[in-house]
Order: sequence, then structure tokens, then C-alpha cells
Amino acid sequence: MPNKHQLIEAFSPRRPWFAQVSRDTVKDDLIAGLTNAAIVLPQGVAFAVIAGLPPEYGLYTAMITPVIAAIWGTSMVMVSGPTTAISAVMFATLAELAPPGTPIYIQFALTLTIIAGLFQLLAGVFRLGGLISFISHSVMVGFTAAAALLIGASQLGGALGIDVESGGGVIERIARILEHREGFQPLALLLAASTLATIVITQKLSRRIPAYLVALLVGVAVGEILGARDAGIEMFDKLPSLVPAFGAPSVAFSDLPALLPGAASIGFVGLLEAISIGRAFAMRRRERYDANQEIIGQGLSNVVAGFFQAYAGSGSFTRSAMNAESGAKTPLSAVFAAGWLLALLFVVAPFVDHIPKPAMAGIIIYVAWRLISFREIRHIIRSSRSETLILFLTFLAGITTELENAIFVGVVTSLAVFLYRSSHPHLAVLAPIERHGRRQLRGAVFHDLKPCPQVCILRLDGPLFFGSVDHVESEFRRFEAMYPGPRFKILVLKGLGKIDLSGVGLLVDEIAKARKAGGDFHLVVPFKETVDALERMNLFEALEKRNLHPNKSEAIQAATEQFDDDVCRNCTIRAFVECAGKPAPPGIAPQKDAPQREGSW
Repeated sequence: MPNKHQLIEAFSPRRPWFAQVSRDTVKDDLIAGLTNAAIVLPQGVAFAVIAGLPPEYGLYTAMITPVIAAIWGTSMVMVSGPTTAISAVMFATLAELAPPGTPIYIQFALTLTIIAGLFQLLAGVFRLGGLISFISHSVMVGFTAAAALLIGASQLGGALGIDVESGGGVIERIARILEHREGFQPLALLLAASTLATIVITQKLSRRIPAYLVALLVGVAVGEILGARDAGIEMFDKLPSLVPAFGAPSVAFSDLPALLPGAASIGFVGLLEAISIGRAFAMRRRERYDANQEIIGQGLSNVVAGFFQAYAGSGSFTRSAMNAESGAKTPLSAVFAAGWLLALLFVVAPFVDHIPKPAMAGIIIYVAWRLISFREIRHIIRSSRSETLILFLTFLAGITTELENAIFVGVVTSLAVFLYRSSHPHLAVLAPIERHGRRQLRGAVFHDLKPCPQVCILRLDGPLFFGSVDHVESEFRRFEAMYPGPRFKILVLKGLGKIDLSGVGLLVDEIAKARKAGGDFHLVVPFKETVDALERMNLFEALEKRNLHPNKSEAIQAATEQFDDDVCRNCTIRAFVECAGKPAPPGIAPQKDAPQREGSW
């Protein structure tokens, strides 16, 4: 929990980035803002349609959200606003509660936005930025893939000119379209295909072309030439207002519990998007990034948005990338983009009722397709079974149940995988190997090496706590069965992440077992913090301080002094530098010029 001074600084309207604003940065930000406004104009309409809201609500979101998020956030170039994933969750949450586009649906959406913003603000106040970014990336990949299929299925009817009931999952939507296939309109498909093809072609020509805007103009032109309105193709209504109005949403208190799960999902998805995008650009630009401050900026933007007819938003990767490429220097570029958008609306608004809905459906289908990261999915499948499991279960939950359930399934699976990994730290037996004229310790099993017959050197990488002691103990027994001879043990705790009383209890048991077998136990702990923790937990009542070593070389030297000379006399491995001082078997002379120990291990 932050102190009073930190809270005042986090919510203060005087932001640190103000000092970087100059005449030159303002000029660059104005140009970048104009480019962003041209991109978000058709996007805002498309995302509102995905969310089940009238087009103007997507435009309001593109005006209000980026201004607040830019001022109180921490990224210098990230632009917030309506996003595909949040729009999909909004629709999936509310379509079961009210018909999309109706007044009560709109009030639910605005209330949902405010609640999601409050959840985000709480996360920022309690500084949960590190915890939120801890969730596996595979959760978002699987979720967005499921959201993409839902979005695409929701637009198929519009692209084919088939009027079907909204709501339901992917399979249910496709089944409805097949049942009403007799209503297919070839002109609707032509309009959708024209906008879809225009985006694909313009994107191949240049990424700097406002492809969505060009595609929308092509769709309008094709519709006018072919007489779409007279042919019965549905058009968008005129925008009732270009400027959002202030007002609190009106929702019955009894309806709030039904909105809470969706609000939590939206808040969580929004923070995952914003933090991942903001951190990526900060690393690329070598800038400082504060995830907790970004959470506060996102939370404030959504709380304010709900009172100005805007629905929930988050960081937009497309707009942020274009903002950076256009030369934006400070968050003022996002503020200018909102101003440019308002100006453009006064020019474009009179022509909104000329936009055929199938033309917009083609744009949205392209957005859904781009939402699926096939390259990332292939990378996850090839590189990690556990991440593949997270991806698969998240995706499966998204297409078979409610979309917001996918987030919870993914998060639970992600945490389960983390707990499994934490409870199964890596334990390896080390043995000497000569490389580049130097002797080094490497994994005996992996490199098929013969370890010393008198000492078993083990390295533990990972935490030794109540959840992992059973696994570590079973690994001790497994290696004892593989290498039954050694009576001495050296345990290297260089990669130890955490140790608790259960872990210390296991070490005490292993010390007793080694000494009962006529050997001894040595511990390598290079970090003072770990030594202090072991001392607090009374390990040194069972292990003398002379058996505690800061590096492997000293531990090996101490252990070899205790070796049985009769065993050394019959050993041909001569594993260590210290073997030079031990009896050698017949025909093998003791090492006279032993390599230096320092750095050899």
C-alpha cells in the first residue's frame, strides 16, 4: 500500500512528462495526432459495432479515453481508446442481459465501464502492476483468438445480408446463419468483399496509408454506384451528436451484481493490454515505465469515460505503433488526436448514413482476422507444452462458454502451471568435464559423465519450500539409486529462489542421512541473504559452519580432505584438482601440475 505522498503524486494533474514539452515536440505531436485521428475514425465505428453499441459511442471513446490515459499514464507514445478485445467482452457480457443497441444496453455498457475503471484504480492504488503483468502471455493469445472467432461470427450475417438474431457463441451464430441462408444478398457480400480487399491491398502497398478510412470510402462509393439503399441494404443511422454529453448512467441497483463479472474481465483484459503495450514501447525507446502509474491512468480514463457516453478502452497497439512511427514525442499526441477526431467528425458526420452495414462488416472481419496471432501461436506450440496447455484451455473456454470465462480459465491455468513449476525445481548431479583446457562442472546425466565415486555434487535451481520438498526429496533418492557409491554430498544453492522451514527440515534430514552412512554433507551458499535466512531457521544447529562454503571449489577441497584413501587408490577418474594429493591407482601418476582452482568450477 503506497503512502500518502505517493498517492498524491500518482493522482496529481501535474505530470512529470510536462517538462519534456517544447515548441518542437508540440509540432511533432500535432502531426502524429492527425495521423491517429484518421486511423481511429473508421476503427471507432467498427469497435462500437463489435461492442453492440451505436457508432457514436466508439467515437466518444476515442475522444475521452486517450486524453485521460495519456495525461495520467506513464507511456510517452501509447494511445488508448476502443479495442477489439474489450469490445468483444463487452458484447459477450451484455448481450445476455439486454438487446444490443437498446437504451438499457447502453446504460449497462456505461455502468460496466465505470465499475471496470474502479477495479483498475484499486489495482493501481494497491500497486498490483507486477502481479498483473505476471500472468502468462499465452492467456492473452488464446483469449484474443477466441474473441476473433466470436467477432468474425457476429459479422458473417451482416456480410452476407442475412438478418439473424444476435447473441450466443461462435457455433450458435454460425448455425443461425445456415438456418436463414435463403436470405443471402449477393450485393451485401460484394460490399463486404470490396472493403476487405481494399484494406488488404492498401496494407500491402504501405502501412502508412489509412487503410480503414480508404476501405470505408470504397465501400460507400460501391454502395452508391450499385444503389445499395434501393436494393434493401441496411445503412447506418445519422450520428445524433458529435460531442459527448456528461451524465451518470441510470441502472437499477439490483442489476449491478450481474455486471460485476464482466467488469472484472474488462478491467483485467484492459490492464493486460495496456501494460504489455506500454512496456514494449518503453523498452524499444529506452524509457522508464511504471506499470502501477499506467494502471491508475487506465482506471481514471474508464471512470471518466463512463460519465461522458464512452465505453471501456485500453491501449491500442495499432494506434500506438502509428503514433511512434509518425514521430510523436510526448503524450500530447494522444490529446491532439482526440481534438483532430472531433474536427474530422464535423466533416464526415453528414455522410455517415451513406455507409452500408455490410461494408463495415468487411472491415470488422479483417480486424478479427488480424487479431489472431498465428505466428505467436506456432511459437508457443513449438516451444512449451505448459504454455500450449494455457493457450488451448483459454481458447476452448472462449469458444464453448461465455467469452469472459476464457480469462478466468486462462488465469487459473496459468497460476496452476506456475505452482507446478515452483514445486518442481531442477536438481542436477554435476561432474567434471574438460573444455578449452579447463575443468568445469556440468550435468552428469546430460553430458553422460562419470562423477567422483566418493562425493555427489548436486545443484538446485529453484525454490526449496513446502510445495517443493517432496519433489526435491524424490530427486535425491533417484540420484542415489543412479549413483549409489558416494557417501559425501555437496549441495549447491546458487540458484535458490526461496527457502522456508520445510526446506530447512529437508536439509537437516539429508545431513543426518549422509552422516549415518559414514559420510558428510557440505553446502554451497554464495549469497549472504540466504545464509542469514538459514541461520534464522536454525540450520546451523545441524550443520557446522565449516561445512558452509561460498563456492564449489572450497566445498570440493573440504570434502576431498575427508575422502577414503583406499577408494582413491582404485579410482581412475581423478575428477578434481585435489586428487593430486590423493593416492593414485597403479599406472596412474599423481597430478603434479594441477590447474588453478580459481575459476575452474
